[in-house]
Amino acid sequence: MKYHKVHKPTDERDKLRQFRELDDAFAQALRQLEDPGSTTDIPTGPPVRSLEALEEEEAEQKAGRREEQFQQQFEALLTEYHMAPHDLRQLIETLLTTGRWAEDQVPA
Repeated sequence: MKYHKVHKPTDERDKLRQFRELDDAFAQALRQLEDPGSTTDIPTGPPVRSLEALEEEEAEQKAGRREEQFQQQFEALLTEYHMAPHDLRQLIETLLTTGRWAEDQVPA
């Protein structure tokens, strides 16, 4: 024989009381959501950013990475040719003042 659990019949008053409690809790939650001064801690996701803001942020990150890569390559060249930054500056200034290298000229 199977075991049959006997369900205790719930009283209509009990059902109505439970429904009212649930309804009151729901109404209170809605009032808290609508109240702008509510201090209720409602979990939300990260702030939504526009596509333009995301693209701008990405461009800034790329520019930062390019600057960092340039700096690393520049320092590697100075090390490879055993040249101090001050000496390089003097060389560039000399080339510019003698007209051997124009500022808008790209070395080949």
